[in-house]
Amino acid sequence: MDTTTPAGKLTFHVFGALAEFERARIRDRTQDGLAAVRARSRKGGRRPVLNVDKHALAVKLYNEREMPIVKICRTMELSKPTLYSYVRAANGVTDGPPAT
Repeated sequence: MDTTTPAGKLTFHVFGALAEFERARIRDRTQDGLAAVRARSRKGGRRPVLNVDKHALAVKLYNEREMPIVKICRTMELSKPTLYSYVRAANGVTDGPPAT
């Protein structure tokens, strides 16, 4: 696309406007879907990897610092970021990335 010509500039701006419009539609549909889920008293997002008991055990093993983190993750079948997320939640820390 040659943006040095008037026709090229027009084409470029039309494509940009269409992309912006489509992005706004996606955002609106996502927000509508989340609102519908909340109206049904359900929470969005992924289900927890561990149940409450295993969650508590993973945090306990982490806090005791007797088992390497890699072994805790392998034993509990979860990733390091998930383990760290569980530990932060158990400690009441909410400084992680915002949920989208």
